[in-house]
Amino acid sequence: MNAETQSGATDKPPDLRSRINPLMVVAMVVIVAIVVAWQWYDTRNQITGLQQELAKRLAEAGASGKESRNLAAEAREAGRQTETKLSLLEAKLAESQSQQVALEALYQEVARNRDEVTLEEVEQLLLIASQQLQLAGNVKAALIAMQEADARLQRIDRPQLSPLRKVMLKDIDLLKAARYVDTVGISLRLDNLAAAVETLPLAMEIRPPQTSPPAPGPIPAEESVWLKFAREVWGDMKQLVRIQNMNKPDLPLLAPSQAYFLRENLKLRLLSARHALLVRDAASFKADVKACLDWINRYYDNKSRPAANMLEALRQLHDSEIGIELPDISASLDAVRNYRLARERESR
Repeated sequence: MNAETQSGATDKPPDLRSRINPLMVVAMVVIVAIVVAWQWYDTRNQITGLQQELAKRLAEAGASGKESRNLAAEAREAGRQTETKLSLLEAKLAESQSQQVALEALYQEVARNRDEVTLEEVEQLLLIASQQLQLAGNVKAALIAMQEADARLQRIDRPQLSPLRKVMLKDIDLLKAARYVDTVGISLRLDNLAAAVETLPLAMEIRPPQTSPPAPGPIPAEESVWLKFAREVWGDMKQLVRIQNMNKPDLPLLAPSQAYFLRENLKLRLLSARHALLVRDAASFKADVKACLDWINRYYDNKSRPAANMLEALRQLHDSEIGIELPDISASLDAVRNYRLARERESR
């Protein structure tokens, strides 16, 4: 049993080696070599492709990197330009802001100066109105000056001026309610009367009217020569004596120098009445006009047209009322001055 087993075991290998063909081995080796070579070639091709793809990708990456660097450089340049422009814009903005501040300050200064000039003009107009009332008593001129002052304040159109305008409008209403005296017109009438004094005829220059002698009546035929002579003598004697009724008991007789001084004194009285009118002295005005009336009635021919016209004018002036109470507009002037003082304190 053991012998057979050993013999069988020893006989088997020669059979297996006998079965393996060397050609098959060679073929297998060749196939393996071909497979290895193919795998190597394929792997090499893959590696080459990968290298080419990698090179391509690297080239693209290099180009992209270069383009990125260019873009980055351009971006940096654009950023620098933007920063430069931004700096310029900031500088221009700062300059514009400083110019705007300067313009606002200039506008405020101009507005303050304009307001100050307007307030000075308003104060001057109020001073003129006050002088017209105090010196000339001219209510109309004072009213015109105050209305012009209010119009100038109205053109400014500032809410701060409302209290000031309120005070001025109150004084304007007082002037409108005041009774008007035509001081200028009365003064001109007095001047014209003073100039017309030279044309007044004196009462002593009156001559009695010439009377024609009565027509002789029919002379009787039988009248003697002596009666006719006596009648003619009687007629001549009647011409020598003239009887006249005088309205005034005594006719003043003035020398030429006295007549001159009478006219000059009459002119002085009229000028004195004019001065009393300007200072609103009603008592002196009436006294001067009354004296002029008395002198004309006494020394001048009242029946002449110049004397009659002057007497009528003097009576009208004597009856006119000039002693009116004028309103006080000092409140407006004080309000303007106080407002200007307040502005000066605020500006300091």
